[in-house]
Amino acid sequence: MKTAKKPNLKRTNHHTIWSHLILFIFVFSFTSIFSQNKSQKDTVNFIYYPDKIMIRANVSSQSDSYLLNEKQGSNLDLETNNSYKLFLNIDYKFIGFSYGFYPKFFGGNKDENLKGKSSFSDYNFRFFLGRWLQTVQFSKTKGYYVSNMADFSPGWVEGKDPYLQFPDFKTIQYGMSTSYIFNPKFSLKSITSLTEWQKQSAGSFIPSLNYSYNTIRSKIDNFDGKQKEFDVRLAAGYYYNFIIGKKFYMAPNLSPSLGVKFLKDKSTESGVTTIEKNTYFTRNLEGGIKMGYNSDRILCGASLNFSSSSYNEDKSTIISNDKVYGLLYFGYRFDAPGFIRKPIEKIDEKIKM
Repeated sequence: MKTAKKPNLKRTNHHTIWSHLILFIFVFSFTSIFSQNKSQKDTVNFIYYPDKIMIRANVSSQSDSYLLNEKQGSNLDLETNNSYKLFLNIDYKFIGFSYGFYPKFFGGNKDENLKGKSSFSDYNFRFFLGRWLQTVQFSKTKGYYVSNMADFSPGWVEGKDPYLQFPDFKTIQYGMSTSYIFNPKFSLKSITSLTEWQKQSAGSFIPSLNYSYNTIRSKIDNFDGKQKEFDVRLAAGYYYNFIIGKKFYMAPNLSPSLGVKFLKDKSTESGVTTIEKNTYFTRNLEGGIKMGYNSDRILCGASLNFSSSSYNEDKSTIISNDKVYGLLYFGYRFDAPGFIRKPIEKIDEKIKM
């Protein structure tokens, strides 16, 4: 079996953590000052759940995959050993949090003797401040195997022979986004955090600034590589929420974006270290459609999502990454206990001042 030499990592995926933290504090302060005053609730267009905590479970079929390109050989298609991701969400008033992982009871890490073991963790915070939305995310994925083994070993038998594994192939991402909702009669919460319900159909233009710092670490025999990416994208998103009857909705969305990727690739092979730096202009398109049922206590639904990203590595090579995945969710609202309600209400009142 041929061994990969110096792989060129193909995926559109801190500065420093401190720079992200400073930027977040600035954005949080800015949005707190200029957030919409909600002392007068719009009860004509929205139903509010001010004293309810929303808990929700999302099951996603989104996969983690990479394409490693050998300059003198075939590509390596890397995948993690899992089928689904599970995200546990909790939202209350203007703040929300979710934790994602690979659930073993949904078929994660099957056939570890053939594909190896994979791990995944994702932490996401979101803050609704008037018509502003700020998100902060950290995710980590480790453990991949080569899914296209037949390209390297014609005699390889699926389900019997082990896959080539990369247990030390690891990706880490720090990401943030800042969004603004132009239409005050459209509730993004009604299709994201689900802490509100929209009574009448409406849509809104929602531009977003997305910025992320990614690291990709790979160890293959005597090769040790570390790739760093800093991405900045400006997205022009549009969301619409069709209200069907009083308890059902259908919400499509589309968000094209343009950005810049700053890439640094440091690799060491047989004691020799090389460093490459490049800057690319990126193109992205994300979208999907979400539908579901809402009541005062119970809600559920599903969505179909897609994402496509690409950039020109050189005049003749285009690097792209396309995904289509589904998601199911089930949620429940319950009264917020006093030890949570009181401190959050104090913060909420200060934001509205």
